[in-house]
Amino acid sequence: MARKFLYFIAGIAVLVIAGAFLLNIYANELTRYATVPDVEFVEQEALEESVYANPAMWFSRPGMVDDPADFLPEGFDRGEDAPEAAVFFIHPTSFFSKQAWNAPLEDSSANARATLFLRGLASPFNGATELWAPRYRQATFGAFLTDKPEGDEALEAAYRDVEMAFDQFLEEIDADRPIVIAGHSQGAFHAMTLLARRVKGTPVAERIAAAYIVGWPLSLDHDLPELPLPACETADSTGCILSWSSYAEPADTSLTLEAYASSPGLDGTPRGTSPFLCTNPLTGTPSEDAPATSNRGTLVPNAELTEAELVAESVPARCGEEGFLYIGDPPEVGQGVLPGNNYHVYDIPLFWLNLREDFARRVAAFGQ
Repeated sequence: MARKFLYFIAGIAVLVIAGAFLLNIYANELTRYATVPDVEFVEQEALEESVYANPAMWFSRPGMVDDPADFLPEGFDRGEDAPEAAVFFIHPTSFFSKQAWNAPLEDSSANARATLFLRGLASPFNGATELWAPRYRQATFGAFLTDKPEGDEALEAAYRDVEMAFDQFLEEIDADRPIVIAGHSQGAFHAMTLLARRVKGTPVAERIAAAYIVGWPLSLDHDLPELPLPACETADSTGCILSWSSYAEPADTSLTLEAYASSPGLDGTPRGTSPFLCTNPLTGTPSEDAPATSNRGTLVPNAELTEAELVAESVPARCGEEGFLYIGDPPEVGQGVLPGNNYHVYDIPLFWLNLREDFARRVAAFGQ
């Protein structure tokens, strides 16, 4: 398990748009004390086989009233042409309790945060024919900050829920409809695991128009070969994976690189200095630099987090040699910037409109 990397990256949900807490990731021991559960891990009760047939088990799904993923910025016109795809989106960590290793499905605070996260993170995909985002018994924040076996057990328990939800998703969508898998942070970790365990070697792999593994390092040597899809090479490549992690400059990436080096990849071996996948979301390619003028719209929320506007041409992007996405001078997009100029919590909002168009373009090209 990518334990050390998880330690660094887990803070994203805390600082995401809700701004629930502000933790100093340099104070490692204090953070562990404040967040790692000191209770026994309790094996999750198995969910009923058909539990995800219940609409209440989804934050977002077709036909839902007040679906958070339906959020659009002020004045934005959705348009009439919907990309013919079914999106399966996995939300990031929204549970921070020390009293349990996994979130209860009925936890109101975690559910409220997850709903808020979906507004900013899943909304670029809401032009699709259908978008599904499951509730799942996510690993708590502190599970990422420990070498205790309970941390791994909590992540595995969370993944089992995600896989069950995905199976229901497959059962309910049209059998020939293209699929897009997307997730951020803990959600991206589970999405990557889903591709490796559930999709690889099955007919489902042939239906994946694209997979967005955002805010999670995907090693070119130790992860990508274990997945059923290659990296996207061009702006209209399909059946491929996109991934990026955002830093403003000057960037201090030392903690991430240290954690990444010792974390095992999907092949079970340490990632070391292997470069990780970086897709420039402004170009849809892994190599081209893009000036701010290429950014069609950054999602910037108001202070109350009730509305947001699109600000064009404000954030550039380029992929560094090691795999980070650099965005130039620190943009003013909210209070959730992590130390080291880490814009992890804004990986998707920074490029909201370009990502929306990237998604529509790849779906349109799929199968042609």
